[in-house]
Amino acid sequence: MIPNGPISPAAGTELELHWRSSRHARRLLTLGLAGLFIAILARRPEFAGLAAPALLLLVVGGSGRAHRRPPRITVLVKPSARRVFEGEWLAVDVVAKDADECAVRWRLHPGLEITPVGAAAADGPRARFILTPERWGRRQIGTLEVTLRDRWRLAEGHASMPLPSLDCYPAPAQQRTRVVLRRLPNRLGEHPARAAGEGIEFSGVREYVPGDRQRSINWPASTRRGRLQVNTFAAERSQDVVLLVDATSDVGEPGSSALDLALRGAGAAARAYTDARDRVGVITYQWGGSSWLPPGLGRRQVYRVIESMLTSTLPVDTGGWTRGASFARLPRAALPPGALVVVFSPLLDQRFVEALRDMRERGFTMLLVDVLNAEPPARRRVEDRMARRIWRMEQEAIRFSLRELGVPVVHWDGEESLDLPLAAHTRRPMAARR
Repeated sequence: MIPNGPISPAAGTELELHWRSSRHARRLLTLGLAGLFIAILARRPEFAGLAAPALLLLVVGGSGRAHRRPPRITVLVKPSARRVFEGEWLAVDVVAKDADECAVRWRLHPGLEITPVGAAAADGPRARFILTPERWGRRQIGTLEVTLRDRWRLAEGHASMPLPSLDCYPAPAQQRTRVVLRRLPNRLGEHPARAAGEGIEFSGVREYVPGDRQRSINWPASTRRGRLQVNTFAAERSQDVVLLVDATSDVGEPGSSALDLALRGAGAAARAYTDARDRVGVITYQWGGSSWLPPGLGRRQVYRVIESMLTSTLPVDTGGWTRGASFARLPRAALPPGALVVVFSPLLDQRFVEALRDMRERGFTMLLVDVLNAEPPARRRVEDRMARRIWRMEQEAIRFSLRELGVPVVHWDGEESLDLPLAAHTRRPMAARR
């Protein structure tokens, strides 16, 4: 479907046209000269009569066509959105002004990782092209080529213009369940806490105390015990969740690499936790440095999280709400005490692994999602097989050491829902291990 997001105002661009003879005019000229040549050589006047209409059309059309050639044209381009997710449809409307009586022909040359949906060429002063981005990133939509033909189709004016850039977000994976800490801060939310409060989840029965609401009286329990008993409910609290994305290693096939899975998994987690009224932030680690976004609430925070990750992983840093910082000296706003840290990493950078150990020793509750789905190529030589085996042993040792520190490690292949690998940790509250 075409996204129904905000439509940016149409941007008018004035293009200079480069006029030249059309293919139709060259065919007429060839036909006319050939007829005259044959008529002279063969002394057959009927061939001259055959060439006369073509030459007459060239003379009549060329005598007054100069004033009907506009030297420039104004093109209005209006994309339906400037930010889309992978696989979503994007509509680009183009309008040609000052075209006079000329016929307009459009041709779209899509950019890298941009696929047209339907035809890439259209006729008329107005046209619409439907596109879809195949992979996340800041993409150039492509190049638009416009061709004008005069009334007799004897001349063509050509011009081209680059279309605006497009921010393509990673398509979030599916996640409905959430990992919840056993100890939650005293902040209103949707997770049942161990403390009694004004929630909706039943926690037990106690004896009636003056001041309790009458509607909370449990009459069956009161009848059995001979004294008034009231129902108690668990308080509903929220938590701070920090998504830690390892952007140092992008191994695997494009579209399903480790970085692709990390960004899609983090986007799914951001949606799931913000729907539960949790505060969600993100830290993107990249070669010793990091950019971070403080935890926040609401669906708008999901787009801020994705934008922060997208900005951090692109070669050009556009600034915004992310701030460069050393990973070992993150401020309290980026990593609040008592927060749940959900890590998405292939665990290929040893410095990142050491940073995880340091965070664990500082008392943060962590859950690691392994997004590594690639291995060294299998070869027949003994040295290659030995190197592959050593590499596997090192990876197993890294994951085993993290489990020994109390960091659960689950593997996600990027195809199934995140609920499946996280099922063992979403069924009951997760305790912080010291």
